[in-house]
Amino acid sequence: MHAPRTVIFETAANLELWPKILPHYRYIHYLERDPDHNVVVMAAKRSGIPISWTSEEIIDRARMEVRFYHLKAFTKGMRVVWTFQETPSGVLVKIAHDLEFRVKFFAPIADKVIGDFFIHNIANKTLRCMKAFVEARANQVAA
Repeated sequence: MHAPRTVIFETAANLELWPKILPHYRYIHYLERDPDHNVVVMAAKRSGIPISWTSEEIIDRARMEVRFYHLKAFTKGMRVVWTFQETPSGVLVKIAHDLEFRVKFFAPIADKVIGDFFIHNIANKTLRCMKAFVEARANQVAA
């Protein structure tokens, strides 16, 4: 992404902003709220299919990471880590998902449906939309 690393990081960490800048997010409701720790109900849609989950968010400014731990829904137990790495061509933003399915027998099917169809699709849309938002803001400031 072509914007200051801190701007990208703070945008990713600001869940209140997500439904305003990410059209596939329906809402985010705070259950607990602190500057560096939140518990939220997140809701998005994938090809018109509504999904929601409860997640704990940890904002680690020292490490420049935003971490999520899914507390409820099909992705319960999933750990998500956003990282923001300076590179010569901009800031490389990565979202890593670590999900072990509770019922191992169904893991190959669940990985295709939950992992590929839902998680990766929504994460890719999130990165694309966030990139467009932070770069547009960076261009407005530069102009």
